Order: sequence, then C-alpha cells, then structure tokens
Amino acid sequence: MPRLRWLMIILCFAATTINYIDRATIAIAAPFMARELDIDPALLGIILGGFFWTYAFMQLPFGLVVDRVGVRSAYALAVIWWSVCTALTALVRGPLSILGLRLLLGIGESGSYPSNAKVASLWFPKSERGLAAGIFDSGSRAGSAVSMPLVALLIALLGWRLAFVAAGALGLVWVAFWFALYHDPDKHPRLPPGGLSALRAAQPAPIHASPGAWRSMLRHRTVWGMMLGFFCANFVFYFFATWFPSYLVSAHGFSLKDLGLIGMIPGVVAIPAAWLGGWTSDRLHHRGWTLTAARKTCLVGGLVLSSVIALTAFVTQTWLCITLLSVSFGGIAFTGANIWSLPADIAPSPDLVATLGGLQNSAANIAGIMIASFTGLMVSLTHGSFLIPLCATGGFGLLGAIAYLFIVGPIEPLPLDLPGKNAVGRTALAARVSTPC
Repeated sequence: MPRLRWLMIILCFAATTINYIDRATIAIAAPFMARELDIDPALLGIILGGFFWTYAFMQLPFGLVVDRVGVRSAYALAVIWWSVCTALTALVRGPLSILGLRLLLGIGESGSYPSNAKVASLWFPKSERGLAAGIFDSGSRAGSAVSMPLVALLIALLGWRLAFVAAGALGLVWVAFWFALYHDPDKHPRLPPGGLSALRAAQPAPIHASPGAWRSMLRHRTVWGMMLGFFCANFVFYFFATWFPSYLVSAHGFSLKDLGLIGMIPGVVAIPAAWLGGWTSDRLHHRGWTLTAARKTCLVGGLVLSSVIALTAFVTQTWLCITLLSVSFGGIAFTGANIWSLPADIAPSPDLVATLGGLQNSAANIAGIMIASFTGLMVSLTHGSFLIPLCATGGFGLLGAIAYLFIVGPIEPLPLDLPGKNAVGRTALAARVSTPC
C-alpha cells in the first residue's frame, strides 16, 4: 500500500505541474504578446490578474463539488477544462479575448488544489500528510521552473501562439493516466482489505456533514487566520507567477535565452524546499513536537524567509538578485507544504477537507488579483520601477508569518456544529472529532 499511495500523490504532483505550466505560459509570453498586440503595462496587469477573479471565486464551489461527487471525476473535469482554455489562447486577437480566456481558465484551475488536498486526506494519515502536501504543492514550483526553458524554447521555435497549444495538450495526456490509475482507497482494485483497514484506523472517523456545514467553520478564528496567512503567502508567490519574467527582462535586461536558463533557478530551488518543508514538520511531529508546534514553526519560518524578496529592489548584481529571489521562492515553497496540510489537519470531517481547502484558497487567491494589477499600475506610474511592488510583497510575507503565529489556533480538528443536534450530541461529536488518530 505505501507504494500505491505515493503513486496517487505523484499524479497530483504531475497535475499541479501542468497547471502551473499552463498558467505561467502567459507570464513568459507576455512581453511578446504585449509587443504584438500593443498592450501597455497597466492593461497587461489587468489581464494577468483577470485569471484570479474566477480562480478565487470558484475555489469554494469546486471544493464542494469535489467533496460531493468525488475527486476522480472532479479532477478530470478540471484538467480538461483548463487545458482547452490554454490551447484556445493561441487564437486571441486582442486584450478582450485574452481576458475572456483567462477568466475561463481560472474556473477550471480552481479544482486543482481542493482535489489535491482531498487525495492526501483519503490516502495518508496525518503523520505523513506534510510530506504528501509538500510533494503535490512542489508541482507549482516545478511547473514554474519547467515552464521557463520549455515555453521559452517553444516561443523561439514556433512563436508564442503554438506555445499555448503545446501547453494545453499536456493536460489531456494527464487525464488519460488519471482515469487509468486513480481510484479512492475503498474502490482501488490493487489495495488489499488489510491495507484499507490500517489506513482508516489512522484517520479520524468519518462524519457526514450537512450541505451548509462549511459555514460553521467560518465561526472559528483559526479558519480566518488560515485565509489571511495564505493570502499573504500567495501575495509573494504570485509575483513569481505573474510579473517575475517581465521584471527580469525590464530591470535586469534578460533575453529569452536568459529567461530559459537563469530565470528557472528560483523555481528549481523551490522544488526540494517544498519537500523539505513537509518532511520537516512531519519529522518534528514524529520526534514528539505537538502538531501545532511542528506546523507553525515551518509556516512562520518559511514566510519570514520569503520576505527577502524586498531586498532585490536595492541590488543591481544579477547573481545577488537571483540568489535573493531563490531564497524567497524557496521560503514560500517551504511554507506551502504546511499550508496544504492544514485542511486535512483542521477540517472537522473528512467530508469537508476539499471544502476547507477551497475556502482558504479562495481568500488566498484574491492576492493574485491584487499583485498582478498593483504591480502593473505601479510599474506604469513609476516608468518601469519595481521598487514599490517588491517592498510591498516582502511586507506581506512578514504579515503572513504573524497571522499563522498569533491568529491560527491549535492545529486540531475543529468542532462541527450540525443543525438539528442537541447540545449533548454536539459535545459528544466534538469530542469524537478531536480524538487524535
């Protein structure tokens, strides 16, 4: 069974990698698209940020869908949707058509992380979820790193339009492997009954929540702290996912070749950093630390490291700039593994893991809207300077560390208040959910 469950998380890693290749393609192609279609920086910021409007808005609805219909069907639907939208970007003729496809892309990609969190909760006990989350979350960094040389090469050989077609095709290939290999543990033909029993014994007892039970989670300070902390982490991360290539081109004179070689270094550094973040929190917990201390140490430490992105605004040497950006991106990756452990750690019921994942990701991705538009506006107003966006991004890294340290409470399942239960029933249910597994 151990080999089987790691296969499931590798499938999630592959989907997340493709997700970020698809969404990063426009960031790499942006300087060339803007030149051909006559798009100024302020308008480009709106276009890059448009994706996040639907991506943020659809997180909670897609999380509910995953919890209701199952991750196997929901994840396949999401990947097909975003792959088609990516490929269709090759046909755009102006800013409006690009914006429309970015909005549609956000709907499909909103299903990725709630699905990943659901797979981790179904296949892993909490003592291994940190590493599992680190692996699937590192797909975002792998996608960002791979997209640099891959998309740059495709643009150089075929032009930016066909680069979108090639990126979209990757997702359709993944769907074929997903349907062939993925099943939930209780339906997997290769999982022995003893393996399923052992897995279930290491997880909380399932409690089927009512359709509106997600609202009760918003009564807890911890959930709001998760949303704020992840918002701040994403503010840093989405600078890399949107304006990072344009920053290297305009502020440091990078060519297309430089983007493909030197520009991928921060993304490469972030991949093992994500695994290390998940492994570290799991290891600390194994060594006797409380789950709260283990997760929060990694959450706060990674976000503090990410704030060094602000220092890049004051350096001129390319090697020092790339080093600072690598530390920042690595810090966010280290944090991200633990961010995506939290939905399974804190959800009051396994039926609410994807919903809680969607809820925190919905709030977090408002940062994508803000960083893309804010950076474009500031660059336009300051005639090409990235000083203000970089300093603001570093400040949000520190604010996120404060949120996880002081607003998020103990890392344990929340009590679930079900309508129609009397006080005695609610007390018993809360005690049942809070029992360590």
